[in-house]
Amino acid sequence: MSRDARWKALLELLVERGRLDVEEAAAELAVSAATIRRDFDQLAEQQMLVRTRGGAVVHGVSYELPLRYKTARRASEKQRIARAVAELVAPGEAVGLTGGTTTTEVARALAVRGDLTSGSPALTVVTNALNIANELAVRPQFKIVVTGGVARPQSYELIGPLADGVLGQIRLDVAVLGVVAFDVTHGAAAHDEAEAAINRLLCERAERVVVAADSSKLGQRAFARICPAHLVETLVTDAAADPESVRRFEEAGIRVVTV
Repeated sequence: MSRDARWKALLELLVERGRLDVEEAAAELAVSAATIRRDFDQLAEQQMLVRTRGGAVVHGVSYELPLRYKTARRASEKQRIARAVAELVAPGEAVGLTGGTTTTEVARALAVRGDLTSGSPALTVVTNALNIANELAVRPQFKIVVTGGVARPQSYELIGPLADGVLGQIRLDVAVLGVVAFDVTHGAAAHDEAEAAINRLLCERAERVVVAADSSKLGQRAFARICPAHLVETLVTDAAADPESVRRFEEAGIRVVTV
C-alpha cells in the first residue's frame, strides 16, 4: 500500500471512530506499528490529526477531510453519478459547478463528452473550485469563468464577498451542487457557512438546480444550509439509496435519478 493510500485510509478510519491506536491501525492496514507511528507524526505536522500517547484523535470537533483525501471514497458511485449528471447538460449551456469530489467527476465527464468537443463555446462553466477550473482550462472549446474569493484549503473553493460581484452579473442554465447532506426537510447543506453562501448564489442564478450526491449523503443534516429542497429540480444518486428516502424526495416534487 502506498503512503497516500495509507494516509487516506487512516484519515477515513479517524473520521469514523474519532480515535485510533497505533496497534489497532497497524492491524487494520496490515503494516508495522513503526510505519503507523511515522504516518501519525507526519499527519500531525500537517494538522490533519492530533497525536496522543499511543495513537491519534481527529483534529478539532467538526472534522472535515480535505478534498485530496476524499477522492477514493465511493469513487465508482461518484463516477456513475457524474456521467448521469453530465447527460443532463445540453451543448451551449452555462453550467455552475460547486467544489467537491462528485462535481469534480462531473467536470471530467463533461470534458470527455463527444458532442462537446467543439463549439464557440461548447459549454460555459462557472465555478468557484480552483481544481475544476484547472482541469477544464485546457479544453479550448469550454469557456471557463472563475469566481473571485479566498481559497479554502479543504475544498479548493473560493469563498467570501469577492465572489458576489461575479455571480451577481451572470445567468446560469443549470447549477450542479456537491453537498455533504441533502434532506427533504432541511435541504442541501455544507459543513462551512462561507462555502454554503457561494453555493447558494450559484443556485439563485440558475434556471434549474441539480444535486449530485451519493446515497450516504441522503437524509443527513449539516451545519450550513445551501438551499431548501424545493429549489432542487433533480437529484442524481446511486442505486444504494434508501427507497423510502427516494420516495420522500419524489413526493416533494424532486426528480430522482438513480445509477
